Order: sequence, then structure tokens, then C-alpha cells
Amino acid sequence: MSNTPMAASPLTRAVLEIDEYVSGLGWDQPARLFALVDTARLRAQEPGLAAQLGLEDEQATTGLTPIEQEEIPAGKPLDEFLGTIAWPDPVVGCALTVERLMLPPSAEASVPEGLSDKKLTQWVAKHPDRQEVRMTVAVLRDGTRDSALRLREKDSPTEVLTGDALVPGLAEALSATFED
Repeated sequence: MSNTPMAASPLTRAVLEIDEYVSGLGWDQPARLFALVDTARLRAQEPGLAAQLGLEDEQATTGLTPIEQEEIPAGKPLDEFLGTIAWPDPVVGCALTVERLMLPPSAEASVPEGLSDKKLTQWVAKHPDRQEVRMTVAVLRDGTRDSALRLREKDSPTEVLTGDALVPGLAEALSATFED
């Protein structure tokens, strides 16, 4: 990908590649799930698929290839959906991209107590300091994780924040998809 730093780890490169792909689809998108497979293994074991993905001429011997999965069922809570996933052995990791509203830490003190999840969501949606954010979180079977965050108001490849601890709850939920 053109905006992906070559010095970054393979997982960071995969996260940024997914972020760039989803960014090209625009905002207000459903959550998207990706399997991460070892690129060299994919080329060796599935040359036809590698050719379809444009990987047959790639020189890198290390790397991860994201493969988008079927659409996440609408109306099913994300945590429930993730609880139904089991990955086959060739999948070395997975990634999820999801859009959410977030508030700055300064808004925590003003959250009304006793709101249901639905009412809290409505309250956040009306808050003047809310921000729309797209989160791409990826984990590997060995526990390695990385994330990318993109604010809608700063929607630019140069304004993407990356780090391994940005969305710990989602990373934990994705890691659980690899547990037996």
C-alpha cells in the first residue's frame, strides 16, 4: 500500500492496509472482519488465490495478507458474533474494522447514571463533543496486536494513529476467537 511504512511490522502494515482499503469505501460502513494469512504460505499453498489477489510477483518473504470475510450479520451484537468464530490453522490472525462514536475523557463526568445501553448510545450521539472514529484492530494467534484509529474529522492517511494498546477490549475479544 502506498501509505504503509515499509519499516513497520507485518502486522502494522496489515492494519494500515485494511484501514486504507476501508477508508476508500467511505464512512458509515458496517463492521468488517478479515482473516490474516501468511503471504509466503499463501503463495506456496494457494497459487491461484495468490494470483487473484495480485501476490504472485510480490518480493517480500514476510508479510500478512488480509482476506475479507463474509458480512457480519446486521442486528447481532458484535461480542455475540465474535463468540461464534473459530479460525482454521492457516489463519495466523484476524482483524476487525468498526466505526463508533467516542467522547473525550472530560465528558465522562457528565454521563447520566442509570442509562440503558440504548439510552447511553442516544446520549453520546447527541453530545456536542462526540467524535466519529474508525477502529481497525488486529491480533495474531501468539497474542501480538496492533490497531489503527482514524477520526472522521481528520480523515487523512497521515492522521491515522497506530499502537498496540489503543483498543484493548476489542483486541481481547478478537484474541478469544483463537482460543479452543
